[in-house]
Amino acid sequence: MSTEKTDRNFEDFTHRGGGVDIMQKVDELDDFLNHNSLDYLGGLGLQVKGPAADRVAVLEADGTERDVIMLGSNSYLGLTTHPRVIAACKKATDEYGYGMGAVPLYAGTSPLHRELEERLAAFYGTEDAIIFPCGYSGNVGVIAALCGPGDMVINDTANHASIFDGCALSGADIKIYLHRNMRHLEKVLKALPDSQRGRLIITDGVFSMHGDLAPLDQIVELAQRYHCRIMIDEAHAVGVIGPTGRGTAEHFGCSGKIDLTCGTLSKTPGAIGGYCAGSAALVRYLRYYARTYFFSTALPAPVAAGLIEVFKLMEADQAGRDRLWKNVDYMLNGLRSLGFDTGETQSAIIPVIVGDEMKLGAFQNELRQRGVFTNVVTYPAVRRKECRLRVSIMNTLTQSEMDRALTLFAELGRKYSVIK
Repeated sequence: MSTEKTDRNFEDFTHRGGGVDIMQKVDELDDFLNHNSLDYLGGLGLQVKGPAADRVAVLEADGTERDVIMLGSNSYLGLTTHPRVIAACKKATDEYGYGMGAVPLYAGTSPLHRELEERLAAFYGTEDAIIFPCGYSGNVGVIAALCGPGDMVINDTANHASIFDGCALSGADIKIYLHRNMRHLEKVLKALPDSQRGRLIITDGVFSMHGDLAPLDQIVELAQRYHCRIMIDEAHAVGVIGPTGRGTAEHFGCSGKIDLTCGTLSKTPGAIGGYCAGSAALVRYLRYYARTYFFSTALPAPVAAGLIEVFKLMEADQAGRDRLWKNVDYMLNGLRSLGFDTGETQSAIIPVIVGDEMKLGAFQNELRQRGVFTNVVTYPAVRRKECRLRVSIMNTLTQSEMDRALTLFAELGRKYSVIK
């Protein structure tokens, strides 16, 4: 394989405006990857040989197996391996089998599904909640069900892709405001015509590639002033942010002021699934009009059973959140003291901003080859000049593992001129 330098990147292989066969870009990308090397692809698509834990074996594309310290998992509280969670899953598998075989409104809802929804509602202090097969389909289904042509959806630029896809599917008008920029948000809201009454502000609670928080208290104030509804995606906030882990609204003292609290059950809760918590009337509406709920087979009962135990642990503050924050503080302070640019993170996600894709690829590959796994992030998740490593912290990391990681970050950060 040739490794000749090229300026081409993933932005060059997207839509062509209908002027060429739709498969042309597919063939061009295939040819490009067969004859060139993009270093930052080396850490993508690896096979993980074990549970989401602080140490795991990964299988490289060439068959090489490596034991790595895991700094790339969203299982922040390590609940995927908690004995109570595993036992509940096993018991439910014996009782219900491994799949439901029907959509929720036909024959796909069990008492376990309903208990999970009730626990989600209680967790957020809402009247009811609805669960989806995954967080992505939850966002798409909720937005497309509630919004349509003539409505206005206002998005933070850094919102998750599923939110933008749901907005596009809905047919609503879309406005975007600069990331966490409340002056720009107010400018957008002021310009809305009085006749456009269907208004929804959508924001991530924790932004997945930045680790920072939406200024939700200010968003609530603006929403009230300009007669907007609010939807928040708590994917990376649930179980982590707020005095009791109930998310961004709790952190900012806005509980009870959010119309739709959505999220995924695949990050801190450690499984799969999506949800939306809100009023009983809202949830009933979504059961009939959210197509990703109505036309999708229900979450497997063993997953629902495990998630019930997860929320029991989080409600009782027995999920290890204090240990997580000690680890977050230790790693964040360590990386900053070394001189890395970690942005404005306030969560278990620590971005290490590199800004050069060639450096990024070499840095991430050697980290992994020497025993530390991180996620590599570039276009389309962020702009190329903001490319970064995404370091995700788990409460199961030991101090010796974190020290080893920081030692490697220091050595390789200097080697690749990311730090001085």
